[in-house]
Amino acid sequence: MEYPAPQLDISSFLELMKSEKPVLVDFYATWCEPCNYLDEILTALEIRLGTKATIMKLDVDEQTELSQHFQIRSVPTLMIFKNGELKWRMAGFKLVHELEEEVNNFI
Repeated sequence: MEYPAPQLDISSFLELMKSEKPVLVDFYATWCEPCNYLDEILTALEIRLGTKATIMKLDVDEQTELSQHFQIRSVPTLMIFKNGELKWRMAGFKLVHELEEEVNNFI
């Protein structure tokens, strides 16, 4: 799964989050083993959700401004945004059906 975002500043990131459909953001690091496992889960989730939601990955080592802004203290950290608002956040990961339920809460 390859969904890394280009280098974003806070205002351009927040502009992307104004979508009417949910945006699931995965703050990850390339050196993080659980993050690598989460890739498989997010790939399966994308198949299940189709176009009902967007998935975006942000490397905390490359996106330091965003990581600091959202106070990312551990990876992976997952967030769901909709209409420019943070709707849900958690550190760690869930199984694909659990993440699907979380995203579906905002569809």
